[in-house]
Amino acid sequence: MSQERQRIHPHKFTLWVAIASITMMFAGLTSAYLVRSKQANWLRFEIPVTFYFSTLAILLSSLTLYLSVKAYKVREISKHKNLLLLTAFLGFLFLCLQTYGFYYLHSNGVLLVSEGSNPAGSFLGVIFGLHSIHLLGGIVALFIIAYRAFNINIRNYSTQPFDLLSSYWHFVDFLWIYLFLFFLLAR
Repeated sequence: MSQERQRIHPHKFTLWVAIASITMMFAGLTSAYLVRSKQANWLRFEIPVTFYFSTLAILLSSLTLYLSVKAYKVREISKHKNLLLLTAFLGFLFLCLQTYGFYYLHSNGVLLVSEGSNPAGSFLGVIFGLHSIHLLGGIVALFIIAYRAFNINIRNYSTQPFDLLSSYWHFVDFLWIYLFLFFLLAR
């Protein structure tokens, strides 16, 4: 019995392998950014103010997800559902604010992937684009779990889906904080 408790669930193991892979990918991209930024034609730009607000949105989303999981574990299902939806809304708000920030950058001459773009803008587009895709995956998972929470025909009280989602969501949050601070300091 004690040996069985020490095993890690296959889904959790897979998640941690994915998180390690994603971490290595972003470490490689930010390292390449630093190396490439030393060349003469590198464009310097200011981080849009909108990114500060998107950072607040994603931090709040981690808090609401934490509170949602906590409410679920003590069977406060109504509170859990509302916090789960609020988390999804904040994640979507993050993506909207990011989109607006990139629109601002584009209108101020930081082109991401079009003709005449600078490598600085292209790196920015790739790195933030990949982060947005990962966050979008988390939002899809949030909506699937929210659907299951609101569906009266599904009665599963396992905390595992919430633990997996929470680990992934907090990782994506941490990844954004890393990227945000990286771009603030690497200018």
